[in-house]
Amino acid sequence: MNYRNVESYDLEKITDLFDAYRVFYRKESDKESAKNFLEERINQKDSEIFVAENQEGNLVGFVQLYPIFSSTRMQKLWLLNDLFVNPEFRGKGISKGLIETSKELAKDSGACGLLLETEKSNIIGNSLYPRTGFVLNEASNFYEWNI
Repeated sequence: MNYRNVESYDLEKITDLFDAYRVFYRKESDKESAKNFLEERINQKDSEIFVAENQEGNLVGFVQLYPIFSSTRMQKLWLLNDLFVNPEFRGKGISKGLIETSKELAKDSGACGLLLETEKSNIIGNSLYPRTGFVLNEASNFYEWNI
């Protein structure tokens, strides 16, 4: 498996994965908006997107991270916001490979770590993240405000 940064020529392929990811989280399929969203991220370079590419040149998974900052640590953090592997390719260690690629980004960028959130019902993710070194922070409350 080849793990690499997404390139603009990957836009069509990653759009399909991103749309499937959104559908997994109970959003309506909207490939045109997904494509526009990803194109903005790629062109504006306001996120890091890594893809997992198999030997046939198919994109089978991706991870998207956003930079944030910790005032108390006075350092950059990366928010691991999106992680998805095509269901046909799950169970092959691809998610772990994408997480390891994300950890390398954190180290290479001088960040102090990675943060992520997942739903309590995400059994696969809640099993995966502790196995890859993430620790559940039970001391904090997560609040959300939506418009």
